[in-house]
Amino acid sequence: MATVFWDAKGVILLDILPQGQCINAARYCSTLDRLKEAIHRKRPGLLRTGVVLQHDNATPHSANLTQQWLQRYGWEILPHPALSPDLAPSDFQSV
Repeated sequence: MATVFWDAKGVILLDILPQGQCINAARYCSTLDRLKEAIHRKRPGLLRTGVVLQHDNATPHSANLTQQWLQRYGWEILPHPALSPDLAPSDFQSV
């Protein structure tokens, strides 16, 4: 499984989960650590102006550990309405 973080300028981080592993809150926070480092390298001003992250309500995203991580760094979460293809078309498959 791949987790991709991007902005209007392009991909910031591509995180590949090794086969047989599952994403949990600790793994997601580790990915957020790598994202923070990638932002520092690729978009240094973004960390000063603030990061707005959009993710769904999956358990690793809403876990206390993840929420604490986000609060520690002051990252804002943009609400993700259910089944809203206009927000992230790559999340949905055409029928």
